[in-house]
Amino acid sequence: MKSSNRNLIFLAIISSLISASTGYTITVDAHAEECFFENVEADTKMGLTFEIAEGGFLDIDVKIVGPDGAIVYKGERESSGMYTFAAPTSGRYTYCFSNQMSTMTPKVVMFNFEVGDAPTKKTGEKDDEANHNKLEDMIKELGTTLKTVKHEQEYMQVRDRIHRDINENTNSRVVMWSIFEACVLLLMTCGQVYYLKRFFEVQRVV
Repeated sequence: MKSSNRNLIFLAIISSLISASTGYTITVDAHAEECFFENVEADTKMGLTFEIAEGGFLDIDVKIVGPDGAIVYKGERESSGMYTFAAPTSGRYTYCFSNQMSTMTPKVVMFNFEVGDAPTKKTGEKDDEANHNKLEDMIKELGTTLKTVKHEQEYMQVRDRIHRDINENTNSRVVMWSIFEACVLLLMTCGQVYYLKRFFEVQRVV
């Protein structure tokens, strides 16, 4: 019996990890805004995790709007973030990534939007049913925690790749600048040698 319960808990956690999270990668052009929608019931747990992978200063405006038009979350010029909340009302929730502050640079955004299971109405019929509901709530909470850890690892990998690209780009620019400086110094040295040589030739002729 205990073994079957452990297997049930394991399968529930795995299914919650697979079904409740959706990952996307989009490109938001300059002066553009990309929006997505989710229909949820009240008190449903929702979460948005995002990271700017490419473009400009790696910043973007983020906004989550409720079905009544109220702003649930708003962030300006953010490079990454994680925001979770419980839906205050039932309806369509809109989350947007805005690149309207950029003049010409598109932004590549990687994000996950999580929607938890709709809350179940509790019925006080039997003790075993109440215990079952508690166990189910614990499984959901554990699954949510594992999803958060999983997304943190994914975004740490993305951030590491972004920083590595920035370092490689900076190193290549430093190398090119060093080569340019070396060329300028070489030309100045050759010019000075030529000038001194011409100067002594003129002195001899005089």
